[in-house]
Amino acid sequence: MKTKTYPKYKFSGVEWLGDVPEHWEVTSLKFICRFAYGDSLASEDREDGDYLVFGSNGPVGTHKLPNTTKPVIVVGRKGSYGKINYSDNQIFAIDTTYFIDSRYTTQSIQWLKLSLLTLCLDIGSKDSAVPGLAREDAYKKRLPLPPLPEQQAIAAFLDRETGRIDALIGKKKKLLSLLAEQRTALISRAVTNGLNPSVKLKPSGVEWLGDVPEHWEVKKLKWAYQSIRSGDGISPDDIEPIGSYPVYGGNGVMGYTEMYNSKHEDIIIGRVGAKCGNVYLIDGPKWISDNALKLNIHKVSRKYLALVLEERNLNQLANQNAQPLITGSMVGNQFITLPPLPEQQAIAAFLDRETAKIDTLSAKVQTAIERLKEYRTALISAAVTGKIDVREAV
Repeated sequence: MKTKTYPKYKFSGVEWLGDVPEHWEVTSLKFICRFAYGDSLASEDREDGDYLVFGSNGPVGTHKLPNTTKPVIVVGRKGSYGKINYSDNQIFAIDTTYFIDSRYTTQSIQWLKLSLLTLCLDIGSKDSAVPGLAREDAYKKRLPLPPLPEQQAIAAFLDRETGRIDALIGKKKKLLSLLAEQRTALISRAVTNGLNPSVKLKPSGVEWLGDVPEHWEVKKLKWAYQSIRSGDGISPDDIEPIGSYPVYGGNGVMGYTEMYNSKHEDIIIGRVGAKCGNVYLIDGPKWISDNALKLNIHKVSRKYLALVLEERNLNQLANQNAQPLITGSMVGNQFITLPPLPEQQAIAAFLDRETAKIDTLSAKVQTAIERLKEYRTALISAAVTGKIDVREAV
């Protein structure tokens, strides 16, 4: 997309803004709008209705009455403080938020929403126990202020262009989902039916497995290991963002340390947390924490078994408590397919090669999504700070 700049600029007096169009003002947020407090509305007091209830992180339900006009900007005050949400319709903004509607600004609401995104209101908090955004801190932020018709032009331009970017991001996210489904299906076929499409099948006796090759065995996982146990506790003081060895917890890598309690190729399963049941096959020194399970494998290929467990989706076994949890006995009682060892190794090698192709493509798609998000952010910043002139583009 070709863009042009304004004919004349002046220094804004604000370091991060740099130069702004000569006819624009630069002023504090307190002269542009007012942050109104949301109202208390406990979940038990909400009556289902036509109006979305907004908290700091977005919609959290509905209510029969609104407390805003439309359109409206919602700014996180507590929790996800500084987060910007927007609605074209009336809503009920609860007391963890501020909101801005036409009663609290004379500027374009759509333009103001975009301008607020450039202020990084989610950085810094006066309350460490419950992170929060103080109005007086937000009001000190300085913004470039174009004339109202120009605000409307900027908002229209960005609405169109970000809509195109968002549609493209949506298509790429759908492609990621399809690739993930393809990966899962590939593993499932290989570890339940093998690589020979003409092999004779027999009932496995396990409903979710269905038919398996006639010469395969089906046994409980505990047959394939000598032991399954939790890792070892580690002090938070010994975990750093950067270090020599990864620390595996219930949700995967939780940091790094200078110690290790295993240096072999290990199958690690998350034991506690949102991702408990996730399976990792990790070679080399690492620390396996007491929030993860370690399998001491014999009789089978580790790589093959890790793929079988990935296909089994152990996350579904978790106790759905406040803190999801799986145990070694839950894992050990799962049925697995057991081809002869050479066939296990062949399946593992095949899946290594084919999943690597899918993973490489997925990584490229994810990189493209991140670049589109970066471009979206940069485009908004360029338009609302006057680095590009979008009046003719509209």
